[in-house]
Amino acid sequence: MTVTLITGANKGIGYETARQLLRLGHRVYIGARDVERGRKAAAELGARFVQLDVTDDASVGGALATIDADEGRLDVLVHNAGVLETALDASAALRSFDTNAVGVVRVTEAALPLLRRSASPNVVTVSSSAGSFWAVTNPERPEFHLSLALYAASKAAATMLTVQYAKSQPGIRFNAVEPGPTATDMTAAFGIGRPVEESARVVVRLATLDATGPSGTLQDEAGQLPW
Repeated sequence: MTVTLITGANKGIGYETARQLLRLGHRVYIGARDVERGRKAAAELGARFVQLDVTDDASVGGALATIDADEGRLDVLVHNAGVLETALDASAALRSFDTNAVGVVRVTEAALPLLRRSASPNVVTVSSSAGSFWAVTNPERPEFHLSLALYAASKAAATMLTVQYAKSQPGIRFNAVEPGPTATDMTAAFGIGRPVEESARVVVRLATLDATGPSGTLQDEAGQLPW
C-alpha cells in the first residue's frame, strides 16, 4: 500500500486530494496544524492524522517520526500547506515565505530518510503559475493582472526549491503543480475558482506518477509549463 503524507490537508485542495488518493488505495496521513480540525478531517475521510505545522521544526519532526514508527517509509509527499497574504509588508512577507517556501524545506528534509526507503518515492509541491516568470510577464495570461506580490514570489521560490531538489535527489521524483484557480477558503475573498474536485485531480495525477515519470517540472492539467 502506498503511504502518503499531505500537508495542510484538513480542507480545500489538500482534503480533496486525500479523498481521491484514498479511493485509489493509498494510506493517507492528513497533516494539519489544528489538531481538532485535522482529526475531524481524517475521521471523515478514513485517513490518519498527524499534527503538522510546516512553520515549526518540532512539529514537523514529530509528524515524520510518527509516520516512521507506524510505516517505516514514506512513498508520496504532497506539499499543500500554504497562505495567501494580500498585504505587502515585512510581517506578511515572513509569514508567506515561512509557510510557502521554507515549509517545503522543513518537511522535505525531515521526510528524506523515509522517502529513501520507498521503492518509488514521489514529492509534489502545490505551487502556482502566479510564480511563473513567463506567465506574470505575458499580457495574455491572467497571472499578468494579479497583484499578489508575496504569494507569487513565495510560490516562485517553492517551484525553484522543488526543481533544485529534483537535481540533488535523482532517486526521488520532485514536481511542482499548478492546480488551477480553485474555490477554497483562501480564495473566497476573490470570488473565483472551480470546484476543488477538478483541481485535486491535477495534483493526484502527479502524486501517482510511476518510476518512469518526469522530475523537476512545473505542470498544470495540460502538461509542463514554462517558468
